[in-house]
Amino acid sequence: MQDSIMIKDALWSQFGASLDMLENAIHMCPDEHWDTALDFWYLSFHCLFWTDYYLSVEPNKFEPPKPFTFSEFDPTGKKPDRTYTRSEILAYLEQCRQKARKHIEELTPSRMNARWINESKNFSLLEILLYNMRHIQHHVAQLNLYLRQTIDRAPKWVSQVKE
Repeated sequence: MQDSIMIKDALWSQFGASLDMLENAIHMCPDEHWDTALDFWYLSFHCLFWTDYYLSVEPNKFEPPKPFTFSEFDPTGKKPDRTYTRSEILAYLEQCRQKARKHIEELTPSRMNARWINESKNFSLLEILLYNMRHIQHHVAQLNLYLRQTIDRAPKWVSQVKE
């Protein structure tokens, strides 16, 4: 039992740090770069949409919160019909943070091995958490590159969740 508590603490420490890094990049983006050809807003939304989806224990029952849509499932790669605001994206990030925290707190050794299955993936709940964290960090790196290219600054590395 003690081992599972240590695993959950480590998972939250690193998953939460990934979300903190995403939040820091979103905050650092100047207003004039939010909706440009670099698609800072869209990449932030994309990252959060999939974070939310991968945190859904039953992916076939996933529903993004309003005002977000299922545009990410569009096979043509069509973006949402409008640009999401920074405040909408930050609110979504907070929802994802709460969902991740709850999901990780509820993990038990047997639950970690439960399956997360969709049309193309069949992972344990532990593995989908790690996959999800890698996806977040991939996009945080892109956002940080955009910031370096446009304002010659990027947020610092976050080693553990700030909470």
